[in-house]
Amino acid sequence: MIKWLVQQGARVVATDKKSRDVLAPSLNKLKKIIKNKKVELVIGRHRLDDFRSADMIVKNPMIPWSNVYIKVAKKKHIDVEMDSSLFFQLCPSKKIIGITGTKGKTTTAHIVKEILEKAGKKTVLVGVGQIAVMDKLKSIKKNTYVIFELSSWRLSALRYKKISPRYAIVTNIYPDHLNYYKKMSSYIKDKMTIVKYQKKNSIAVLNYDDKEVRNFADETRAKVSFYSFKDSYSIIHDVYVDEGQIKYRLGADEGVICSLDELKLKGEHNVYNFMAAITLTLQLGISLKNIKKAIIGFKGIPHRLEFVGTAKGVYLYNDSAATTPEASVAGIDTFIQKDSLVNIYLIAGGSSKKLNMNSLADKIVEAEQIKKVVILKGLAGEELVKLIKKKGGEKKIVGMSGEMMEAVKFLAQEIKSAEERRENNSSEFNDEDQGKNILLLSPGSASFGVFKNEFDRGKQFKDSVKKVFGVKLKK
Repeated sequence: MIKWLVQQGARVVATDKKSRDVLAPSLNKLKKIIKNKKVELVIGRHRLDDFRSADMIVKNPMIPWSNVYIKVAKKKHIDVEMDSSLFFQLCPSKKIIGITGTKGKTTTAHIVKEILEKAGKKTVLVGVGQIAVMDKLKSIKKNTYVIFELSSWRLSALRYKKISPRYAIVTNIYPDHLNYYKKMSSYIKDKMTIVKYQKKNSIAVLNYDDKEVRNFADETRAKVSFYSFKDSYSIIHDVYVDEGQIKYRLGADEGVICSLDELKLKGEHNVYNFMAAITLTLQLGISLKNIKKAIIGFKGIPHRLEFVGTAKGVYLYNDSAATTPEASVAGIDTFIQKDSLVNIYLIAGGSSKKLNMNSLADKIVEAEQIKKVVILKGLAGEELVKLIKKKGGEKKIVGMSGEMMEAVKFLAQEIKSAEERRENNSSEFNDEDQGKNILLLSPGSASFGVFKNEFDRGKQFKDSVKKVFGVKLKK
């Protein structure tokens, strides 16, 4: 953001309470700009005068709007922005597709992109991965479809500006970021911004099966299109699942998109992602042929149930993007529903977002397919260990680890020991352990502390299994 502001001719005062040592990686990236004296750094503190005298404040997402310095700026009627609000005001295209939800945003965004590109449309992904939002502006023309993944934080900036995208998709609402939001209603309020300020010629695509999301229909002037895993003629679902097929019903026109068996990306949660993308692109007039071609060819994206490879009879999966208990449970269920004869060796846990870990603990204890689990260190990991023990699953816990390599080694040894028992036909070895061995990273927790972010966590997992198992990673 700082580089972009300087490129626009701004004089920037960059202020952060963190120490210079902690900020070293970021400061290294700004060396040239700092040397040219285009940026003034205020490290280890904030100065009230900076917030009183600026023409504009650009807020970091993690800083709440109730922050005392932000309040000082607003009291002085100084404009407070985030990258999302600036982007919407400066974007040359009005064809912005905003996608939000607790989970499924990124996968849905990539599916939408795939469909539109199959139809010959120009697209740009924004807010996905680690590429700066404002740097995307130079790639956008008037007729570009902009697919913007909108977190609740970025939506909070749009709420202050009373801005919603022309096209909106809401995937689901679960408790999340409760370390930031004091109550769930505040989180939902920010999420609702995506439809709140839409106009009559806008489109809102909503998950009918999620009660919170369904209620968004009452808060928008846009045309609402629902998708559902259930068919009901009492409610018009534009896209739904029936008899193992994804079907559509738009007015008098109805038919089949494809069968669930044709999808390469498995799991009920991914079917929801496909339906969300299909519902919007149908409304945009994309042909059934292009939609089907795109979705049956879609193989998924990194860190989301990503198949890393197989070695020594072990199938390796990276689901580092599962940062909530519900997301982790959904990932585990994908394997169990597909084939009940699986042996899952799980890496879970990590840092806390003050989420209830009971659903993940229940799954670990109750699912006989989960043989062993290593818990990553952090407050969420500690809570998970306590819950698993309380629910009677202590024997499944191999241990806690603060290093990914160590966690992988622990489970590699457990798999090896189980295989040795199988070969020896030991009485310790049960018939149900005859299935496929799966080593799965699906934390259900945040990554900060031990890892830089969820992408770093996923990368460390892939690097570790490469070394431990000698697997050649898939490209």
